[in-house]
Amino acid sequence: MPPPLPTLLPTLPPAAHAGDTLAAIDTPALLLDLDAFERNLDAMQAAASAAGVALRPHAKAHKTPAIALAQLQRGAVGICCQKVSEALPFLQAGVADIHISNQTVGLPKAMLLAQLSLHGRFSVCVDAVQQVADLAAATAALASRLAVFIEIDIGQGRCGVADAPAVLRLLDALAPHPQLRFGGLQAYQGGVQHVRGHAQRRDAAARAAERTAAMVAALAAAGVACPVVTGGGSGSVEFDLASGVYTELQPGSYVFMDADYGRNEAGAALRLDHSLFVASTVMSVGGGGRCILDAGLKSLAVDSGLPLVWQAGAPSSTLTYAAANDEHGIVRAADGAGLPALGSQLLLVPGHCDPTLNLHDALVAVRGGVVQDLWPVAARGLSR
Repeated sequence: MPPPLPTLLPTLPPAAHAGDTLAAIDTPALLLDLDAFERNLDAMQAAASAAGVALRPHAKAHKTPAIALAQLQRGAVGICCQKVSEALPFLQAGVADIHISNQTVGLPKAMLLAQLSLHGRFSVCVDAVQQVADLAAATAALASRLAVFIEIDIGQGRCGVADAPAVLRLLDALAPHPQLRFGGLQAYQGGVQHVRGHAQRRDAAARAAERTAAMVAALAAAGVACPVVTGGGSGSVEFDLASGVYTELQPGSYVFMDADYGRNEAGAALRLDHSLFVASTVMSVGGGGRCILDAGLKSLAVDSGLPLVWQAGAPSSTLTYAAANDEHGIVRAADGAGLPALGSQLLLVPGHCDPTLNLHDALVAVRGGVVQDLWPVAARGLSR
């Protein structure tokens, strides 16, 4: 009797298919509520257009070309990426105007950026002469061109030069290289984004804008015009739009509004909704007023706090995601409250959207409780 023929190993099926209900989604899975997502896109673009400020959303928040294309369709002028490699899938998807809102150092990254710039409009930040030298060598070797933004430190205490003389020294370094065009200034204050009180956040954003305006004025006095002043973020955008300083803004997380941004006191000018959720399943119902979910540290980031349990369109008043292990999430119920049954699905609002997206291959796009599509998170893991 001949031996049985070998069978092919199965391939991993997608977490969901178009037409599936929420209950049919295999978890853990990253969900996007399309209705809330589209309201966020429309609200941000309308606010930027009304203020006469260009919108260049940050793609590091979502790493998903389909989202970038939706932003461009509504009027965004381009996108930001934080790493050079991160830009590749967006360029491949047809996004042709990309700002690397970060510094690069070393010829390998400069060469990759110079190569990408042969296929689209690219810009990048510098805050040191050596960075300029690397970019000049790479672009000269490949006969490509780049716009170069000088980053200034307006209170973040991270990247950026401190004063106008330092900007002028970098402009002197750029001058011998006609393939490197001065694009303007980048001014970002990340600490402002998560100041909880609305009035306190407004005041912190005003101080950052004042520092930026002072730099622009000092450069103008030295005969240097700044064609673009870019920066800002989702937490400060309503104040940045009204500042009169920025010509372009870079919010990213506004498309999702994670749990950390949800802790900010919102103003009346720009209301945004939670659209990003991790679908999880109750995999165990241990004693002691707890149940165990299949979504832990490998499914969501907790650097900005634990996720919220989402029920009936709002944070749950009775269930708390209490702890995250590698593959497990521990949910506890308030005294006297019931726990979800084994096999129940729970939606979680992740604490920090950016690193959570980096843990997933796809976004399950849902409308009205029905799966519409799966969007690849094509730039996940591209951190070079």
